[in-house]
Amino acid sequence: MPLVYFAWRFATSGDRGFGESGLWAAARTSVASASISTVIVLLLGVPLARWLATSTGAFARVVTVVVQLPLALPPVMSGIVLIYLVGPYTWLGTHVSGGLTGTTAGVVIAQTFVAAPFLIIAARSAFAERDPALDDLAATLGHGALARFLKVDLPLAADGIRAGAVLTWLRALGEYGATVLLAYHPYTLPVFTSVQFSATGLPTTQAPTALALGIAVVGLLLAGLRLPRRRHRARVPSPVHPQAAARVPVGFALRQRVGDFDLQLAHRAGSDRLAVLGPSGSGKTLTLKAIAGLNAAPGDEVDFAGDAVAQVPAQLRGVGYVPQNRGLFPHLTVWEHATFGVRADPALAAWWLQTLGLDQLLDRRPQELSGGERQRVSLAAALSQNPRVVLLDEPFSALDVPVRAGLQTTVRRLQRESGLSTVLVTHDPVEAALLADEVLVIADGKLLQAGPVTEVYRRPASPTVARLVGIPDVAVGRLTAGGALRAGGCEFLVTTGLPADTPVTWCVRPQDVVLRPDGEHHAVVEDAADLGSHIAVTLRLGDDVLLAATARDLSQVPVGGTCRFDVDPARVVVWADQGAAAGDDILAK
Repeated sequence: MPLVYFAWRFATSGDRGFGESGLWAAARTSVASASISTVIVLLLGVPLARWLATSTGAFARVVTVVVQLPLALPPVMSGIVLIYLVGPYTWLGTHVSGGLTGTTAGVVIAQTFVAAPFLIIAARSAFAERDPALDDLAATLGHGALARFLKVDLPLAADGIRAGAVLTWLRALGEYGATVLLAYHPYTLPVFTSVQFSATGLPTTQAPTALALGIAVVGLLLAGLRLPRRRHRARVPSPVHPQAAARVPVGFALRQRVGDFDLQLAHRAGSDRLAVLGPSGSGKTLTLKAIAGLNAAPGDEVDFAGDAVAQVPAQLRGVGYVPQNRGLFPHLTVWEHATFGVRADPALAAWWLQTLGLDQLLDRRPQELSGGERQRVSLAAALSQNPRVVLLDEPFSALDVPVRAGLQTTVRRLQRESGLSTVLVTHDPVEAALLADEVLVIADGKLLQAGPVTEVYRRPASPTVARLVGIPDVAVGRLTAGGALRAGGCEFLVTTGLPADTPVTWCVRPQDVVLRPDGEHHAVVEDAADLGSHIAVTLRLGDDVLLAATARDLSQVPVGGTCRFDVDPARVVVWADQGAAAGDDILAK
């Protein structure tokens, strides 16, 4: 309402003060000094905001408070504070012959002091909201700290920085209190208006007020302009088939501590296709980041085919990293992603994009892609730099089943055809078996079992491992004097070396439970579900034992009825003195 009423009075007034001496010089001083102040705050404040957004120590908290203090100070008091630092009789003032007061430099100093918090606070919030995983991704693509700041952080925080710069410029344009104390001359529009009001009253203050409002409106309109993004058709060279890669087994000995979580994991792979399998919170991603060099800790050991890389920074390790969240840079196109890596070969990028079915999507940005397409872009970006090792962090977990199955098949084919050396972390035992020859099963940051996939899956070392590799039912039983395992009214001949009457825990894989009309054992069919590829069957043995099995059609397994089955005793895994719920706490996490 005050603005509307001012506009009405301005339109109906006679003498508005446009002829007053010094008006236009004050306007030029205001615009120039506010612009200089904003540039200074941008150059110094944006890096400071980035540091504040990523620092958590006591010193950073103190700096944050100090940065915001000018917002609490009345502008006149800000002028007093500044006089103590740059006044004509201070150490600094005498060294510049008083040139920091009563000059344009003094105006800029005053405006910078009172306006800087607006940009720093806005930019800090923008930097804090960016996904830190994108910084890690850029590091694995070969970019150092400065390049990541310029090419990733700044574009991601650009909207917040732009908003803060506009607020800073407007606040500097309207600054009066600190300016009038520190640099009365040359006049800015606010100081000129105050002088006119003291000398002649309201009439001649209309012109500078209208000018200030007009300049602010023009500035806001310019700041709100968004130049249309021009889509430059990517110039794609002829695809070049990747050369056969050398096999690179990965070895490591890691000790990582995050809060109360302690990861202690050591292994030397015998295969170039390794999977780390475990439940959520077991330390899988922490392990992969340590191998990539993203969270290196003192004493860690990592080697690629015997070459020690623990002291090599992430950007120089030569890894391709496919993060869990399909990490893509929102400001880059598909082609720009594929060639973003420092070591990226455009011709090789063209081949991977074509192989992954992305060659018709080169000018699209992430928000224009489906989930499966985004994951393939992430894979292409990792592979286009010809990495020694490709690190896959649950890359397909968030995808629909058909898309996930298709990408798993694609990666398996690429491993075979291109000799990709991979380290995969996953909670899916099927995915681990499909994409690895060797598997580490971990929980709570500790190694439970390691070895070839077939060996670990057939002979899990504990009930917890059995559940993690996909064996759904772990039961209890007791050994008989004749060396048989008695459970749920059935007896299975097993070889354990344990004495008779020993309580045991045991399991058998569903595919090793064979349903047949003349089977040796019988059970009640508790449930049967047609999953498309097979029939998942739950059998009840006695009152307390459930056994998972598979069938070819539902007619074999009448729910509520009985059926007969056989089990190869060599496929039964038995553990002594371990309860059936031994791994429940770990799996519940």
